[in-house]
Parts: sequence; C-alpha cells; structure tokens
Amino acid sequence: MDVLIMVAQLLLGLSILVGLHELGHLLAAKAFGMRVEKYSIGFPPKIWGFQYGETEYSIGAIPLGGFVKISGMIDESLDTKSMDAEPQPWEFRAKPAWQRLIVMMGGIIVNVITGIIVFIFLAAYIGDVYLTKEEINKHGLTFNELGKELGFQNGDRIVQINGEDYERFSDITNYDVILGENSFYTVDRGGEQLKIYLPNNFLDKYSDSDSKLFVQPRFPFEVGEITKDSPASKGGLMKDDKILSVSGQAITYYDEFAKVLGENIEKPIEVLVNRDGNEKTLSIVVDKDGKVGFQLIRLLNSSKRDYTFGESVSNGTVEAFEVIWVNIKALRKMFKGDVDPRKSLSGPIQIATIYGDEFDWLRFWRITGLLSMVLAFMNFLPIPALDGGHVMFLTYEMVSGRKPSDKFMENAQKVGMILLLGLMGFVIINDIFRVAG
Repeated sequence: MDVLIMVAQLLLGLSILVGLHELGHLLAAKAFGMRVEKYSIGFPPKIWGFQYGETEYSIGAIPLGGFVKISGMIDESLDTKSMDAEPQPWEFRAKPAWQRLIVMMGGIIVNVITGIIVFIFLAAYIGDVYLTKEEINKHGLTFNELGKELGFQNGDRIVQINGEDYERFSDITNYDVILGENSFYTVDRGGEQLKIYLPNNFLDKYSDSDSKLFVQPRFPFEVGEITKDSPASKGGLMKDDKILSVSGQAITYYDEFAKVLGENIEKPIEVLVNRDGNEKTLSIVVDKDGKVGFQLIRLLNSSKRDYTFGESVSNGTVEAFEVIWVNIKALRKMFKGDVDPRKSLSGPIQIATIYGDEFDWLRFWRITGLLSMVLAFMNFLPIPALDGGHVMFLTYEMVSGRKPSDKFMENAQKVGMILLLGLMGFVIINDIFRVAG
C-alpha cells in the first residue's frame, strides 16, 4: 500500500505538470492559427482518447511525459512526410519566427506560472512557521552520521553561518550554504568557538545521506497519544508520562531516548517515568524499527507569521525562483566536477520516494510546485528535442535572418532524442541502484 501511495502521487503530480506544460504549447499554437493534430498526456501506446475539432486528445500508457503534434513542425515524432510540400497557412513552419518562439516557450511559461501560483498559495495558507536561532540554541543541535563526519557533536550550538548572524533553523541547511564555496559554520561547544567547513563536494555526501537533514534541533519531549497494541501500550506507558531514564541512563532529550532504543532493538528496556508526581518503572520491548509506539510531542516553541496577500505573492514568487537558482548552482558544480551526477540526478523512483508513502496534500503541492519549476528549467536547456533546443534555433533564425534547413532540424532532433533517451535510461537505472544500495 505504501508503494502504491508513492506511485499514485508521482503519477498525479506528473500528469498535472505534463498536462499543463503541453496545454501551454497547444493554446499558444491555436492562438496563432496553427493546427494542433494531437495532444497527449503520456507517451504511446494510447490507452484512451477522443477527437474534438481538429485535435485528438489522448492519454498514453507511458506516464513520463507528453506531447503536442503541431502541423508543419519537426518534433520528437520525426514525422517529415509533409515537409516537402509547400507550407500551408495553418502550419508551424509558415508562421513568423516570433510566433513560433512563443509557441515553443508556451509550456515553459505555463510551468513557471504554475510553480509560482502553488508557492503563493502555500505562503498564503501556511504563512511562515519557523524555529528561531535563539530557540534551537537553548538546547543545542543533534547530528546524524554525516554531520558527525564533518566534525559536529550532539549539543553543539551554531552561532554564525559563513561569519554572519542568522535568523532561523532553516538557514543552516539553506542551499546557498550547501552549494556555496568554502561554506562554514561557527560553533559554540561548551563555551569554546570553532569553525566547521563544508567540503566543495558536500552535495554528494548530502545526497548519499539517509536523512537529508544532517542537523536537527535538540529538544526535550513529552509522551503523547499511545499507539494501540504497540510495545508502549503493552508495557503500560501512558499519555503525559515524563520519561526520566531508560535502563539506568538519564533521559533529557529525544535524541538520547532514540539512541537507547536503537541499541536495544527487539529487546526489553526498563523505563522510569514520572506519572502524576509518582515514579514508576515499566518494562517495554523495542520493536524491530527501534520504536515503542507513541506520538512524540516536541517541547520547542515555533514562531509563526501570517502573510498578507501582497506578501504571499512576493514571498511565493521568490521561493519559486529560488528553485531555479538552486538548479543552476547545482549544475555548475556538476560541470566543475564537485558533484557526482549519479548522486544528484533523480529519476521517477527517487521522485516517488520524495512524495512519501503517506498523502499530505500540503506536501504534495509543495513538491509538485517545486517539480514544475524544475521542469521549466530543464526544458529551457539548449538541447535539441527539448523546448530550449527549439528556442535556441529560433533565436538564431531571428538574429541571423537565416532559417536552419529541415534536414538539419531533423538530424538535430535525432541527436537530441538519443541524448534524452540516454539520460532517461541513466536516471532510471541509477534510481534502481540507489534504492537497492
């Protein structure tokens, strides 16, 4: 069931984004009087469709893309039968270069607009919820193996980032820091200050890490609702119990509790709790996942700010375009050799895991909005067979006044298709190895 939820979210998200992308091409083409022969969400074979006017609308069996077939255009279908005849007024090739350019930009523009709208909506609905620097440094921070490999220790307090003050916890893992050159943190460890630098290939390590958050706030906690028939329920743990120690080890923070659980998988532990002012010892067996089964209540005070409509538009737009900026910086690092493509490029399997195995509609739309901006960026790359390839050739035509020959365009499409199919094969196989590994 978990896998089905992940796959369902992936297919729904991709169908929305591909459908809107191709709709951008279709609407622009029809606006300039071009004939659109086909509009498809998904690649052939066709599993369903209908004819409306001059256009066949369909759904394909391979849900990893889509297409529109515009008369008189050399595209990924490589259908060139009609190209020897005289251009007809309704054909793509008969229109001025600026109109053809807008048609090719239509999908990218719609994806950008979609991403911006999603982020504006989320900003208006959620506002800004965050943990302040002061709040997280009350108790310090905890780190996974990647964080400890960098030199951090549980309880460290980060006081500066790249020599500058910061406002909130999310600033610590901001991609400007992760993707920056010679980024470093100033840490307070027991009253002593030291600097911890991120290596230039940190993104590789970050991508390999089981948890993308190599740092987490350290927090005291309370026992919330007990899961029915869980080890905690069977062992007598109750809501609002205060855990004092586990197997003789004093417990203040949740990371200390989780560490003891991880060391005693499928073993009984003695849990000393304070219940209504009285101490009580319970015997609880840790499950195979290193859990006992209760809702965790984090004792941290989040700050929240509600946005006005104008602020939502401004902040949502900025957040949307930050996605593109992050991709540009990551691509730059990839070309410099600081980032291994095997660890940074994600295919459909990895994207499905990002959606997660539980449906949370806010999470779904945040990821879908992010993917919309990524899709716009990737399609704008000057690779034949992508929209950006067509934009590149049309820009050349408008500047030079010379249109590339049909034969050149056909061969360019073939090269582009080989590159794209190779890239698609690479990311899918890479996903399989990453999941299996």
